[in-house]
Amino acid sequence: MKYFSFHTHSHYCDGKVPMSEVCEEAAKIGLAAIGFSSHAPVPFETSWALKFEDGLKYRNEITKLKLEYADRMEIYAALEADYIPLNKSLSFDTWRKMLDLDYIIGSVHLVFNPEVPNELWFLDGPAENYEKGVIECFGGDIRKAVTQYYNQLKEMVITQKPDVIAHMDKVVMNNKNRFFTEEDDWYQKLVEETLLEIAKQGTIVEVNTRGIYRGKYHTFFPNERIIKRCIELKIPLTVSVDAHHSDELKSEFDNAVETIKKCGGTSVSFFNKGYWEQLPIGDV
Repeated sequence: MKYFSFHTHSHYCDGKVPMSEVCEEAAKIGLAAIGFSSHAPVPFETSWALKFEDGLKYRNEITKLKLEYADRMEIYAALEADYIPLNKSLSFDTWRKMLDLDYIIGSVHLVFNPEVPNELWFLDGPAENYEKGVIECFGGDIRKAVTQYYNQLKEMVITQKPDVIAHMDKVVMNNKNRFFTEEDDWYQKLVEETLLEIAKQGTIVEVNTRGIYRGKYHTFFPNERIIKRCIELKIPLTVSVDAHHSDELKSEFDNAVETIKKCGGTSVSFFNKGYWEQLPIGDV
């Protein structure tokens, strides 16, 4: 089994340990490659994102660790960058050039309603924030809120060209069938429209295991139905443990690979010295 962790956080954002400790553990358990992907800075005060002033320090430390572990594993520099429309977040190309990144993981945690420009719906974090945001940003209209989430995701794919999309259906996590279900026709239609755009752009979709091993949700992000549809549409898939601690680097990795295989997948996207390649699933 070839293990890797291309979606990895550290103390530079909301991770719990220094990058050196993550690398030490990764080498110890035999990871073939690791990519650090701190949450990119955002233009407001937050406790979970990399600070603007720490950007070069973050990048330089990755370079140092890459040299230190050169004979044991590959180490890559990345960001998990949030996309917020109307220039409320920096472009992904800006981050690529500024920090000489190997790749970018694109995500939507903050949903913007142009009708309420001073508010953002933060769909992650404590569950109570979810309903509060729907009320404050979308007047309690969950369908409008979820529609905007997927519209923002599509806009990110088209305009920002991320290498990978993070936890693409994470909008369901704090919902837990309270306001809508994943079986609702309107919801399935939104997902299908989004997947068709992702397929058109050729963007990789990660199968994110964090919701399961942290007990936050009962499926991977995305769920098996979406994984199967990705395979039907020939959308490339990769596995992300979304580690925030060094003891999470393999969490549910094997199960994610088996799920992809069960859904009909024959390969997994693997970043190798500057390029994403398709690794036969039997070699993962």
